[in-house]
Amino acid sequence: MTEGHAPAENPDDRTSHAGHTGSTGRTGGTSRTSVRAGTTRATARREDRGRATSAAGAVDGGVLLALLGVVAVGFGPAWGTTGYLVPALGGAVLGLLVAWLGAWLRWSVLLTTGATVLAYFLFGGVLALPGTAIAGVVPSLETLQELAVGAVQGWKAFVTTVPPIASFPDLAVVPYLLLYLTAVLAGTIAWRARHAAWALLPVVVALAGVALLGTILPAYPLVQGLVVAVVGLLWASWRAAESRMGANRLLSDASRSATRRLRAQRVRGGAGLLALGGVAAVLVAPQAAQGERMALRELITPPLDLHQYTSPLVGFRHYTKDLAETELFSVTGMPEGGRVRLATLDTYAGTVYDASSSRATGVFNRAGEVVDTVAAGTRSPVDVTVLGYSGVWVPDVGQLAGITYTGDRAAELAAGTYYNATSGTALTTAGLQPGDGYELQAVVAAPPDEKTLASTPIEHVDLPKPQDVADAVPGKSAQFAADATDPFERLVNIRDTLKATGVYSSGLENQPPSRPGHSAARIDALLAQDEMVGDDEQFATAFALMAQQAGVPARVVMGFYPDKDALKSGEPYVVTGEDVHAWVEVPFQGYGWVPFDVIPDEDNKVEPLPRSKQVPKPPVLETPESPEEPPQAEAGDVEEDDQDDDQSAIDWRQVAMIAVTVGVPLALVALPLLLILGYKRRRRRGRRTAPVLADRVSGGWREVVDVATDLGAGVPRAATRREGARLLAERLPTASSGTVLLAHRADASVFGAETPTDDEVAQYWADVDSAVGEMRAGVPWRRRVAARLSLRSVRGADAPPLPAVLRGWMAAVPAALARAGRAVVRPVHDRMARARRRRQRARRQEDR
Repeated sequence: MTEGHAPAENPDDRTSHAGHTGSTGRTGGTSRTSVRAGTTRATARREDRGRATSAAGAVDGGVLLALLGVVAVGFGPAWGTTGYLVPALGGAVLGLLVAWLGAWLRWSVLLTTGATVLAYFLFGGVLALPGTAIAGVVPSLETLQELAVGAVQGWKAFVTTVPPIASFPDLAVVPYLLLYLTAVLAGTIAWRARHAAWALLPVVVALAGVALLGTILPAYPLVQGLVVAVVGLLWASWRAAESRMGANRLLSDASRSATRRLRAQRVRGGAGLLALGGVAAVLVAPQAAQGERMALRELITPPLDLHQYTSPLVGFRHYTKDLAETELFSVTGMPEGGRVRLATLDTYAGTVYDASSSRATGVFNRAGEVVDTVAAGTRSPVDVTVLGYSGVWVPDVGQLAGITYTGDRAAELAAGTYYNATSGTALTTAGLQPGDGYELQAVVAAPPDEKTLASTPIEHVDLPKPQDVADAVPGKSAQFAADATDPFERLVNIRDTLKATGVYSSGLENQPPSRPGHSAARIDALLAQDEMVGDDEQFATAFALMAQQAGVPARVVMGFYPDKDALKSGEPYVVTGEDVHAWVEVPFQGYGWVPFDVIPDEDNKVEPLPRSKQVPKPPVLETPESPEEPPQAEAGDVEEDDQDDDQSAIDWRQVAMIAVTVGVPLALVALPLLLILGYKRRRRRGRRTAPVLADRVSGGWREVVDVATDLGAGVPRAATRREGARLLAERLPTASSGTVLLAHRADASVFGAETPTDDEVAQYWADVDSAVGEMRAGVPWRRRVAARLSLRSVRGADAPPLPAVLRGWMAAVPAALARAGRAVVRPVHDRMARARRRRQRARRQEDR
């Protein structure tokens, strides 16, 4: 029978065992199980001390090393080469070794922490920073300094550096330290903790950390997740089974064949799960790999302060007037049709067009000899030699795939190089000077012609909104765009009007007077004239501002390019100040940012144009009742509808981020509650559907007792059913005499000669539900809710309250720290005492 009660009990026997210290709470007799439990507990303690040196401990170490290797693979896309494997896997092996020594020698927490710090600095040179170590092995002062600084600042530098990071060997401290600490924590828990499954927690945290430190292009996320989940869960299940079999050593020794079958079954199940995971990876990976993921390097703005660097567009006239004949730098290997970009400017604040660093316009990250790029085009090596140029802005060509400096200042220039892959702008905080040189790996694509662009949609890009724009810009933008409704047509109309009605002048002696600058006042004065006089600086700024006013994203680029047919193939291009230009770029789907020149025709002169050649005012402004008004109204409606659609569009990415931000904490809070409710539901279903009908009746009575225990009326485990029924009637007023009848019926079913029928069992459970409902109805609703989530019935009515347990744990922490402190201080104190006694003996011998 399930309860194991004897039909009758001898009072003498009960009296004779009343004072026996080895008696159980349930029967009052000596329990063979308790003796065996005491024996196996002592055996378990001995085995815990030696697990690190056992075959099972070797399996633990192998599993953890495999999991950490899977985690380390996530650094691949960010690093760019396999060079990260040495510091990452070396740190994992070193961390497991430290944890193994701590478990084998039973080190305290303080001693394990000290050994962890010592091993980090001792082996950091050979694993992470061999270039700074003596003979590549012995750590030098520089090695110790970089290890200390990298442990604190390396994380930020890691996510603010343009991948691949292999160009910056000092950042190897990050994978080394992350895998090292994870291995120490996981190994210590696996070899020393009672619940070894908690060792998977640092592994999962490390897997998430590597994903956040990586790029938007993941390594093998599905494979990594499946391996960590399947292997980790199998190992945790195996450890739990080993723990249970160790706690029942006498039983396991008597049934070794059953134990072997159980282990073989677990191996087969694990192989099946791995195979199923592999099939899922093959089927799901192509769909799961689509799109980009979130990475910290896409969210964190690097610490580069662009405000301390002046926009190069401010000095545009300095190049055209003062440096027109000065050789600035020479470019060798520039592809045909290429342009030298000095800086991309995307922020306007009414006084100056400047470069910015943000998520929308791209961030400036550290760049090295290799730069990841997905730009399409021809990759060409381009050599640049600085002649008369000086400044922080680095002239480049196309999209950079890498930059390598040459000369005496190569290391200084490389250490301060930053690159914005979105804008294609590079700068070095050290500043270029005459005599410097560098080699670019440039990716250049020929821009499409305007016929192709006319059928290509303009891509929507969230550029910073211009501030303090000239008053004339909105009106002139609408006037120059005329009645075009297509964005590309509006863009081309604005450009063609500027080119047709503008007069080019940089204020030189043979040119009309022209003020420098591109502030709001200067642009207002430019657009207010019938003959607009200016150069690239003013016209590019006006074109970009009017294009944005017409709903087309645009930015200004300052750079250099030669006159048409002036550059011969194979010859270096020597850039002078008169080659300086400014143009506008607009994004098109599939082509990226496409340049648009807005230089007025050189034949345009300062004289009034005939009325027939001037750009007509919009018909709605001149003749409100003209026949052209309905088309204008329809065009306006289309623009308004587009704006409404844009405003009403839902940013699903932001919605997802908000849902994750709110949902994950709520899920973490609700998960324990759901697990408790699920456990109780499963416990009730197991009792009600037990294979033996008598066990179902016995389970019904236990359900009554557990509900009462959760409501606060606990029944001691040693009490019989009838004693428990009387206690329930006393402690719960709502527990009527029906509970006593339920106890009598349960005893009759369990100990009776006849087996209950299915109908009797069903009726018994119906009475159980009725009794439980009465008990719950008689207490306040808060008490009912608390009882649903209470673990008191799981722990037992005799178990101490959780607050008391927590207070005991909190009180044990200072005592454990004190014992650890004494364990550390006692050897020193003993050595000092022995030395003192030796000195005393020596003095006594001298006195004799």
